[in-house]
Amino acid sequence: METLHALIGSEDGAISWWQMTLRGLLVFMVGVLAARVAASRAFGKWSPLDIIFAVIVGSNLGRAMTGSAPFVATLVATVALVGVHTALARGAARWPWLSFLVKGGRVRLVGNGAIDERAMHDAGIGEGDLRMALRSQGRADLAGVRRAYLERNGDITFLFEDQR
Repeated sequence: METLHALIGSEDGAISWWQMTLRGLLVFMVGVLAARVAASRAFGKWSPLDIIFAVIVGSNLGRAMTGSAPFVATLVATVALVGVHTALARGAARWPWLSFLVKGGRVRLVGNGAIDERAMHDAGIGEGDLRMALRSQGRADLAGVRRAYLERNGDITFLFEDQR
């Protein structure tokens, strides 16, 4: 442990410029590895699980780099978080109940051509948001919209009358 402290500094936060640089390089490598392991979820479409994971891992790595937390313990905790995230993501792919628990579900915003005001309000979606998503689909208005959903990744998808 003495050799490690000589290289990266002590746990009291008093570190030199070159120890901070070495910490930064090590933290960068751990961050890249974490991103590679979690890349299939955390850095594509973000679910609540992915957002919390990214925030906590970023916070941990920042603390490890600046010396405001024990270096090795913080990196071990970060690797453990990567393992938990990976297990939850894989479990959510296998079990729908876990998927709903950690990622959420879709919300129906339009049903049978009628806007569900309550669902839109509860989801924090305004009519302007709905119309913007509709325009991105090349449609000018809600005519012909059978259903619309707020997906768990934040996208709004539409099912049109002319689609079966």
